Amino acid sequence: MNSNTFRMPAAVLLATGAVALLAAPPALAADGAAGKEGTSGAVVLRAGLDVGLLNKAVHVPLKASLNEVTAPATAEKTALTVTLDGAEQGRPVSVLRADVATAKATADKDRAQAESNLAHARVHVPGLPALSLVEVEKVTSKAVCEAGKKPVASANVLGTVTALGKKVTLTAGGPTRVEVPGVGQVSLELSGTQTTSTTAAAAALRLKVTVNPLNLNVAQVDGEVVLAEAHCEAPGRAAPSPRPATTPDVKPQTATRTTTQANLAETGAGSVTPYVAGGALLLLGIGAGALVVTRRGRTR
Repeated sequence: MNSNTFRMPAAVLLATGAVALLAAPPALAADGAAGKEGTSGAVVLRAGLDVGLLNKAVHVPLKASLNEVTAPATAEKTALTVTLDGAEQGRPVSVLRADVATAKATADKDRAQAESNLAHARVHVPGLPALSLVEVEKVTSKAVCEAGKKPVASANVLGTVTALGKKVTLTAGGPTRVEVPGVGQVSLELSGTQTTSTTAAAAALRLKVTVNPLNLNVAQVDGEVVLAEAHCEAPGRAAPSPRPATTPDVKPQTATRTTTQANLAETGAGSVTPYVAGGALLLLGIGAGALVVTRRGRTR
């Protein structure tokens, strides 16, 4: 029995598949995770000190972060004192006194930024309540991380700096050491900045401390103090907005094949071939019969 259906060539199937993909809704064509918000943080003072106590012959760690914030937040002149059991007769230690002590951090999907500022600041350590470890007029740090741009970090020490009562000059070439007999020594260094392709960090001033005040039950103080610190990480890039899908100008290909052409394309011969051959034989038979009758009539 003859059939009106036929198989489409592979090229035609691929063409229709490509058209279907191109015409897919934008929501299905989009790929990639949405952008994430950046991160940032700032702190006006970070201390990691080891305090040796006289009457207990023990060492007590003093780890403090004053006005530390992470985005989104702002801090101003809060939590500037710490308490260390056994030191200075149990009274709070005013590690930092400042006219201005601010830390601010913000972050969203476009930008992350942090900054820290100290003005007219005096840093103290346990056992030296009257003598400042360091005094600065103004120190600032700032870090900016914007999506798709190189992060930027800056740190500045402005005005005079005094360590253990001595005025010092800071240089970028290395640390400046100040030593006071009977008290100890401080090494001050411009901490500087550091950036990568997505992060930035800055700290205005770094101090390495070794003092032995032998006062108020404090025998030794060792460690590090960092002033005005800021850091950030850039937001992750959002996946690009998919463009509206456009249907290409593809004209439909109409199948205008005859049934015989389709079946020939299917098998290389055709399912109607037997019928054609049979009809031809029948016609040949009729023609031969007519020829015989004609010849007989002529011989009579």
